Amino acid sequence: MEEINEVKKYKLMGPDGNEYLSEEKGTLGGHRKLKIYGRLDCPSALRHIDKGHYVQHRVFFKDEETAIAAGYRPCGICMKQAYKKWKSEKEGKSND
Repeated sequence: MEEINEVKKYKLMGPDGNEYLSEEKGTLGGHRKLKIYGRLDCPSALRHIDKGHYVQHRVFFKDEETAIAAGYRPCGICMKQAYKKWKSEKEGKSND
């Protein structure tokens, strides 16, 4: 009898904002409507997931560069440094 090894596929979002299947698990999670990305263990996201919210809008990214390219911003809770950088860059652009 032949053994068939099926490789688990994960749904990730690409830099173009479209989802695709990958054999690699995403390293970051995001919220499609809020356009926010953060760590998979983000306390804010986990709280919302526990309450039954967020899940239908959840997306996953391979890495931070992909999330940024897709138009998402860092979470202010779990990615404080990246959020501060994003915010200062955004404020600098709006003052131009």
